[in-house]
Amino acid sequence: MVLNIRALIFDLDGVLAETPMLHYHSWMRLAEDEGIPFTWEQHEKMQGLVRRHSLEVFLGGKTVTDVEAQALMDRKNNYFAEYLQELSPADRLPGTAEIMQEARAAGVKVGLGSSSQNAKKVVEKLGLLPLFDVLADGMTVPNNKPAPDIFLWVAKQLNVLPGEAIVFEDSFAGLQAALTGGFWAVGLAGKHGVGAHIELPSLGGVHLQTLIHRLEHTAAQTDKF
Repeated sequence: MVLNIRALIFDLDGVLAETPMLHYHSWMRLAEDEGIPFTWEQHEKMQGLVRRHSLEVFLGGKTVTDVEAQALMDRKNNYFAEYLQELSPADRLPGTAEIMQEARAAGVKVGLGSSSQNAKKVVEKLGLLPLFDVLADGMTVPNNKPAPDIFLWVAKQLNVLPGEAIVFEDSFAGLQAALTGGFWAVGLAGKHGVGAHIELPSLGGVHLQTLIHRLEHTAAQTDKF
């Protein structure tokens, strides 16, 4: 099976940079403010979710008004913005910029599909903004991950079909979004659950054509797509 890959679509947190730790520390500061227990396990459940759904995980069933919820989310985001000031191109995860540069040189488009409302700011701090053709964040579509809408929106803007795009994800919600949408899915860092067409520890040393050949081999051997 020969694949016609015309686009790469990246998640942000945990794929382009280890920003989940910044989110974790931000939620932990909020937990200390509020006297709410908060664990790493709760944080892991937030991966791939939009801010409001992450707050629900944080609250662990506690009910708050919309006004209270917004105040909590704003405070958490202010903490995150503080940490974000220290982010730089040195914080890119291995291989991310390199595979994007390979893609652009080969005429393959590059998009971002992130649940984060800070996506553009983070990408700018990482020095990756010029490599993207399209950015989508947590405000782009009404239904976010695990719904496939954000990846479908990016694919439409890039003028490609889902089967012509590879999605790079590290979260369970993101992987489910990619698979439901009919994309080729590469799971990174082993935190995404099962079902990815290919699983990689990172993008370090990974070349675009080698990756496509692996997907072709996977498709031929397992008929997963």
